[in-house]
Formats: sequence, C-alpha cells, structure tokens
Amino acid sequence: MNLSLSAYIGFRYWRARKANAFASFITFFSVSGILLGVAALIIVSSVMNGLEGQLKKRILGAVPQLTVSTEQPLIDWQQQSATSLKLNDVTYVTPSIGTQAMLQAPKSISAAQIYGIYPEYEPTDSQSRNDFSSLISGQYNIILGYELARRLDLSPGDKVRVLSGDGVVYTPLGPVPSQRKFTVSGIFETGSQVDAGLAYVHFEDAQRLMRQQRGEIQHLRYYLTDPFKAAALKPAIEASFLSQDISVSVSDWRDSYGHLFAAVKMEKNMMSLMLSLIIAVAAFNIVSALVMMVTDKTTDVAVFKTQGLTTGTVMGIFMIQGSLNAVIGLLTGLIIGVFVTLNLNSILAILGVSVLGAGTSLPVEISMNQLSGIVVGTLVITFLATVYPALRAANVQPATALRYE
Repeated sequence: MNLSLSAYIGFRYWRARKANAFASFITFFSVSGILLGVAALIIVSSVMNGLEGQLKKRILGAVPQLTVSTEQPLIDWQQQSATSLKLNDVTYVTPSIGTQAMLQAPKSISAAQIYGIYPEYEPTDSQSRNDFSSLISGQYNIILGYELARRLDLSPGDKVRVLSGDGVVYTPLGPVPSQRKFTVSGIFETGSQVDAGLAYVHFEDAQRLMRQQRGEIQHLRYYLTDPFKAAALKPAIEASFLSQDISVSVSDWRDSYGHLFAAVKMEKNMMSLMLSLIIAVAAFNIVSALVMMVTDKTTDVAVFKTQGLTTGTVMGIFMIQGSLNAVIGLLTGLIIGVFVTLNLNSILAILGVSVLGAGTSLPVEISMNQLSGIVVGTLVITFLATVYPALRAANVQPATALRYE
C-alpha cells in the first residue's frame, strides 16, 4: 500500500468540488453531527464530573470515609495511627465514636447520627471540616447540620435533649434510653443530604451519653486522599492490625452512601451513551457520503487500477477522505466543547439561564482521561465507518467500469 499516494489523491478528492451535490450535503451534516456530538459529550461529562466531585467533597468529607472497629479497646491508638499513616492514600487517623440518637427540641423531634470526636485530632486542612473548637469535654456542646437545626428550629445557644439507644438501662418499668441535654454551639452546612441527619459532640461527652468507659477507644476514623480508594485500602489496613493480633472489622462510606454515588455514576454513563449515539449517527452519514463518492468516482478508480494501483492503495484513498471529514468534526467539536465548558457559567449568565437557582454556578471538572477517550472513540468509530465504502471502491472491476467509456 502506497500511503503517500493514497493521502495525496484522497486529499485532492476532499478539496475538489464534488459533482454530486447531495453527497456534499450529507458530508456537511456528518461533520456537523460529529462536531455537535463531541462538544455535547465534553460539556455534559465535565458537568457530571463536577457534580460527582462536589458530592464527594461535601458528603464524603463529613462522614467517615473508612472506619476500623476493634473488639477490645486499643491500648495505644497513636501507635496504630502511626502505622496506618505509612500506607499510601491515608492522610489522617482520628478516634471516633458514633450512635443513632433522637434529638428532642421544644417544638420538634428528629433522628440523627451523632459522631463523637476529639477536635484537636481532626484535620484542619480538610475542605469539609468546620470549626469544632466549641466542643469541650464536660460542657455537652453539640454541632448540628443546617437542615437538622432548621427542622428542630434550633439556633446556637439553644438546648436540645439527646436520647441514645446505646447505654440503655433496664428498670422495673422497662428499658430507659440514655439521655442528656446538650447546648447547640454551632451549625455546619455542606449543601448535601448530610445536613439533615448529622451532628458532632466531643468524644468523651459521647462516651458519657452512651455510658461507656471514659477514654476507651475502639473506633478509628480514617481520612483518605481519595475516598473512592477505600475498598482497595481495606485489606492493607486489616493486615496492619492482624499483624499485632488485633481483631478488627473495617467498614467504609459505601455502606451508607454507596447507592447515591452508584446512581450518579449510572446517570453519567447513560448520558455519555446517549450522546455517543449522535457521533454514531454522524458516522453512518459518512458511510452514505462515501458510498456516493465511490459511485461518482468509479471511472477514476478503474483508471487507477489499470495504472497499477493496488487494492490497499485504492482503499486508502477513500478511507483518508472520510477520515479527514471526521478529524475536522472532531477537532472543531473538541475546541468548542472545551471552550464552552471552561466558560459555561459565564455563557449561562449572559443568556440569563439559571440551572441550579439564582447565585449558584454549575460545578465543572474537565477530565483529560475522558477527553482522550472521546477522541480515541470518535476516531475509531469514524475510521470503521470508512471501511465498507473503501472496500467497494477496491472491488471495482476496471473492465466492467470502463466498458461504455
């Protein structure tokens, strides 16, 4: 196959004004289809990436990303923490304790997940962390999620009664849950569903509420560089404890919020599939245009074959011609897609469109891996679309084609 000759003739055919106006019309729409498909795929994928990243930061930053629970209290949790911090992707390890509780306010009552923490051990550089300095042992302060505080009609300084199912005392009148009054010392907001059912108290106050031995630590809370790596880290963390004959159970965020991120991932994949169909339809238009071109150039192909052009060279002529149309649509769509994505919120503001409400911008995150996948996938689909017309051209019989010339 003479690739340079195929490229030269294919480029000449591509530049020349085509005698078949209908084929030119179909070619224009195939290029436009690839352009629109690639641009839409980049924009939608980037917005979905941004939404997923925002959920990861807001939700997985507020709830335990990975939790280790031991059967017996840890003798030296700092040593265990130092061992775990040697693992890749582990950034912080802090003691933690949790309980399901009911919060009773003067006007309302609501369920919540309460986490007991040591404020001094909490990471200060996490984007999702709030000011926990008001949580002081013995003062029974509590920090509520914004939506939870709104439902209970509570503000900083108000009192709320916390009833925990852990630490139940059995009396002749029946089981009595452990309860204490807490003072609302702060309200945090992540902008997610976490705000409706999460609260923080001091670790030792939580132990008193649950009637546990003060200072005993049986749960460690892990912060990771990427919460999505929690499943991969589980075996290594378990091994680090088992090597010291400590029996543990390891859980991660997927137990509580895995369904939410699975739904987001499925939605992102379905949107990508639907937009990819635009590119596939445009590729079929390339097939139609090239078939018409082959029919129009049948005499030329016959002459080329009588002059010694091989089957591979003839195929190359039309495959290059079709690929040039695909590359133009791909590059144009890539440029437009990236430009619109980077300026999406400004464009929406100019058009007066508010997707998430006034004053809220769409989160956008361009993934180079996705861009590469879009480029490679488009090139493969459009390249395969040129194979059939090129084979038809290569199978032209010179004697038959030139019989009436």
